[in-house]
Amino acid sequence: MKIIVCIKQVPDAKDVRLDPETNTLAREGVQSIMNPYDQHAVEEAVALKEQLGGEVTVLSMGPPQAEEVLKQAISCGADNGVLVSDRAFAGADTWATSYTLAKAVERIGNFDLILCGKQAIDGDTAQVGPELAMQLNIPFVTCVQKIRTASDTELVMERMMDDGYDVLAVNYPMLLTVVKNINQPRVPSLKGKMKARKAEIRVFSAEDVGADSKKSD
Repeated sequence: MKIIVCIKQVPDAKDVRLDPETNTLAREGVQSIMNPYDQHAVEEAVALKEQLGGEVTVLSMGPPQAEEVLKQAISCGADNGVLVSDRAFAGADTWATSYTLAKAVERIGNFDLILCGKQAIDGDTAQVGPELAMQLNIPFVTCVQKIRTASDTELVMERMMDDGYDVLAVNYPMLLTVVKNINQPRVPSLKGKMKARKAEIRVFSAEDVGADSKKSD
């Protein structure tokens, strides 16, 4: 199974403050972390790989320092990382972000499953996952709280609802967004940390993924 996990580097919620002049998040001097929901997406991907075999690629769009969260994911069991980074992406909204990620997914190649966290804590829109699925023209399920069974052809899962949950069976390829109670992310092992330290992160520019500048900013 080939799995892609979309992750994001975000400001640590403990340090978040607003710029009084722009009324936007002040990121300068604020520690960055992997988006907490994305940690659960990485864990679920690695667990599926351990069960069914295959490969996990983590994908992020951001500045060069976002390599840190890609290496963190590799230390937790992902196989390789791809960073999409270009000044042309600065200030991208959710539509531009999902478009650019879709172009990167196409550049990576064949996949069975894409996993995303339900939302990013710095934006809280929960839009990028579904928009990415729409860009790729694949089915998606949001707010997945449990994968009941996994096979080489389909996943059976529970989708969290306000009054309980739905049980869905979906064939590959698909995209899922996951909530925090789906699993408990593992602590990186020493072997994992050593692998991450040596890992070479592939970096794609806007030109590399063939992104139209009018759509990616």
